[in-house]
Amino acid sequence: MITSSARTTVFDIDGTLCFDGRTIDSRILAAIEVCERAGHQVVFASARPVRDILPVLDGAFPDAPLIGGNGSLVSLDGQVRARAAFAPGELGRLLVEVERFRAGYLADGPWDYAYTGPADHPIRSRVDQGNLARRVELADLPAVVKFLVVEATDLPALAEAGRTLGMSVNHHLDEGIIDFAPGTTTKWEALTSLGIQEYNAFGNDINDLDLLRNARHSVRVGAHPGLEGIAGVTVAPDPEAVAAEISRLATAVPVV
Repeated sequence: MITSSARTTVFDIDGTLCFDGRTIDSRILAAIEVCERAGHQVVFASARPVRDILPVLDGAFPDAPLIGGNGSLVSLDGQVRARAAFAPGELGRLLVEVERFRAGYLADGPWDYAYTGPADHPIRSRVDQGNLARRVELADLPAVVKFLVVEATDLPALAEAGRTLGMSVNHHLDEGIIDFAPGTTTKWEALTSLGIQEYNAFGNDINDLDLLRNARHSVRVGAHPGLEGIAGVTVAPDPEAVAAEISRLATAVPVV
């Protein structure tokens, strides 16, 4: 059951809870468990598709709602559904730009994926870690909910082309990737579609901006300049520091 209150706490995963691309430190998991025992509803909201969230959680918090693909996917009670996908014409226009800039990409469907980037790209280590899906041709995906460019001749120009097409675009300069989502899809927009209006949030990257901006209590993990002045609290990107902040939130008296 979804509820909406300051006792709902939403966690981004990569760079917020997970620092090696594969696991979450036991201290952080223990702190989140303290949150749950204190009555917090826990939600995980990631750029990863749901398929790639599950191996990182490794069976922890099985009842938690999951938001994947930066808001294009949701999972409730173990049921994954696409809540936003590229329209055929929209995807076609993006592919014209992809061809123009000779881009390699990871395209996610509701579960399976297509990949045309380098075999040794770091993103490959985070794709389908649990061997739960199939790598297929783009045309074989029933829908495309997220499109991640991992290489191109001009990444900034390609990012701008996506914005011109009206897509949600997150250009991660530090990783050299561009994350395209259909329309105005964001983690925060997906969260509100679940009826959650009041919540606490932890995030680290530009795709967490709206999530943190609209939270009742927000925590920036690390020092991403795009989040400067957005979050109420900033902590080091370190498991001990993150776990301590989660524990503080769990024991805080909620403000009515």
